[in-house]
Amino acid sequence: MAANVESMFYVREKPWHGLGTMVAEAPDSAAALRLAGLDWNVVQKDIMTVDGSGAIPGFKANVRDTDGSVLGIVTDRYRVVQNAEAFSFTDELLGEGVRYETAGSLQGGRRTWVLARLPHQYIINGEEITPYLAFINAHDGSGAIKAAVTPIRVVCQNTLNLALSTAKRSWSFNHTGDISGKLDEARDTLLYAGQYMAELGKTFGKLGQIKLSDGKVTEFISALIPDGDGTSPQQRRNIRRMQEDMRARYYDAPDLADVGKNGYRFINAVSDFATHAKPLRERANYRETLFARTVDGNPLIDRAYQMVMAA
Repeated sequence: MAANVESMFYVREKPWHGLGTMVAEAPDSAAALRLAGLDWNVVQKDIMTVDGSGAIPGFKANVRDTDGSVLGIVTDRYRVVQNAEAFSFTDELLGEGVRYETAGSLQGGRRTWVLARLPHQYIINGEEITPYLAFINAHDGSGAIKAAVTPIRVVCQNTLNLALSTAKRSWSFNHTGDISGKLDEARDTLLYAGQYMAELGKTFGKLGQIKLSDGKVTEFISALIPDGDGTSPQQRRNIRRMQEDMRARYYDAPDLADVGKNGYRFINAVSDFATHAKPLRERANYRETLFARTVDGNPLIDRAYQMVMAA
């Protein structure tokens, strides 16, 4: 399946792969669950031997109740977190009136995500920043549950996650033990999202004070997207195209026209490129990897940040 997306909905802006259902306004949790195609449950069943002589001890099969799809084989210590529980977690954390921007299913239901808009907006470095809450779950036993706050610029919808050691914005826990207690701990941590936004504002202020010459911008872009040795003519053309794409996002983006030639503008351009540029090769797991990096931080953005701060 293209982009590894089984089902999803999105608000207003169509993703590059063109999949999913577009809605005009962000829905509440009940509608979001249905629009995202997540209105199903995971049931755990015994795994039987081929000859039917008995169940294999210590393991269960996670099965989708609507079509009998086996989502994964897990140990009997694995605790299921249903899709509806992800929305319930977000509803309780953000309060009445929460609206969802996107949600969906990847890899045939083995991985799911929810992205909700936080009720408060911030003006940082003269720009309107809207924090979002992301909730990612794996029903196949391949990964932990993760909840995180991610700040998104309202104009371009760029993801601007940076490694801020002084402010927690994410929580990760395994599908074992007391899940309800772990969810309570995650709520307590994420309630301090305002601290993260305050630290982010300080970082943006520092980036805005770092002036960049045109030569330095070219140097940074070449370092982020290097030509490489032994590349073919076609590969070199592709690299040049990507470099020009990033350069255009720095110089020509209308929402950055009044920002000035500085580190803040460059990080925004790199962020726009990293989260919106269509890949040269659309591998099966590209969209899943991109979404994970939206929460965990994109290494291209992290490297650009380090270069600018060292300039």
